[in-house]
Amino acid sequence: MNIDTPSANDNRHYDYTDHPDFERTEYAVVIDMVRRGASVLDLACGNGALLSRMIRDKGVTGEGIELSETGVETCRRRGLTVRAGRIDERLPYSDDAFEYAVCNVTIQMVMYPEVLLREMKRVARRQIVTFPNFAFWRNRIDLLVNGRMPRRMLFGYAWYSTGHIHQLSYADFEQLVADVGGLRIVERRLEQGKSPLHDILMRRYPNLFQMLGIYQLERT
Repeated sequence: MNIDTPSANDNRHYDYTDHPDFERTEYAVVIDMVRRGASVLDLACGNGALLSRMIRDKGVTGEGIELSETGVETCRRRGLTVRAGRIDERLPYSDDAFEYAVCNVTIQMVMYPEVLLREMKRVARRQIVTFPNFAFWRNRIDLLVNGRMPRRMLFGYAWYSTGHIHQLSYADFEQLVADVGGLRIVERRLEQGKSPLHDILMRRYPNLFQMLGIYQLERT
């Protein structure tokens, strides 16, 4: 296969042409974390679905940064203010330009996660970060039994055709927060459980039973 013509089952090019709009389960949780009327920077904003909802539901003033050309085009068609560019390098904003910097399920896709988190800390007082938890119990069993990268955490893609280049867990993320320094964990939200027992297990052992990490941080 020519590397310039990836297969349909390839998640490294972030093409939003056929996905102009979609909702994710964590959107409502992220939006609930944001103060009404706040200023928000959405990093790797994709097709702008989350940013649009934050503007609509919380009346925020916001803008985004997105690497994908089709993502930028889709956002601009929505009427959003979006820049094209990477998010794991010096961001084109002054210190404290925003109240919140949001990075939804993308920190595992960048080359320099520590730079991303450091820049989020610089440009915003508060940071909201979500990511797939690679230490989820089904992934552990899949890796133990099959001896290969768990497909569940790759959302059906192969290990070589996914944008996930830095798989991480709750423990890994909290260590990154400590390594970057100058941040404290304000809140760690849980997904909605399927039963009271599941809720108890998720609260007690989030690194094992939570599929998605949802964190709010604050600069100290």
